[in-house]
Amino acid sequence: MPRLFTGLEIPSDIGFALSLKRGGVPGARWIDPANYHITLRYIGDVDHRTAEEVDDVLGRFAYAEPFTLTIDHLGVFGGNKPRALYAGLAPSEALSRLQASQERMLQRAGLVPDGRKFVPHVTLARLRDTQPEELAHHLSQAGRFPPLSFTVDHFVLFSSKESVGGGPYVVEQDYPLAA
Repeated sequence: MPRLFTGLEIPSDIGFALSLKRGGVPGARWIDPANYHITLRYIGDVDHRTAEEVDDVLGRFAYAEPFTLTIDHLGVFGGNKPRALYAGLAPSEALSRLQASQERMLQRAGLVPDGRKFVPHVTLARLRDTQPEELAHHLSQAGRFPPLSFTVDHFVLFSSKESVGGGPYVVEQDYPLAA
């Protein structure tokens, strides 16, 4: 059974710039830059028939023209028990519309709604036993950087193997954005 999700690939030059934020955080398991992405909709473990239906629905997806995204800060999920370090995106109405449209389409196709709030980000590291003070120090050193912008002209259907997270991810299908 494949584990699927939709997302946006990160261009290699942006991935390289983000990879320079690696290091200096005890308890961090750094994600390989080749696996950097922005998740749009987690689908989960599905049978092959459902996977084909998802591909069919996404293949009929009509959206607006390409748009630009900007990564402009580092953040942490987990508060006092940090579990992930991420690169966050500047607000984007186009990205929010893309994600919401996919959510609606996939629900109409029979998938259960994703109950989590959409927080667009690129996970840089999974954290275990990292002290908030150590993370605060890293953020003060690495958290400020010139904005990293790129154009989104397609989204993809990713698959992953059951693991702790962080890849490897495989692009199963590519869907261009069309005006």
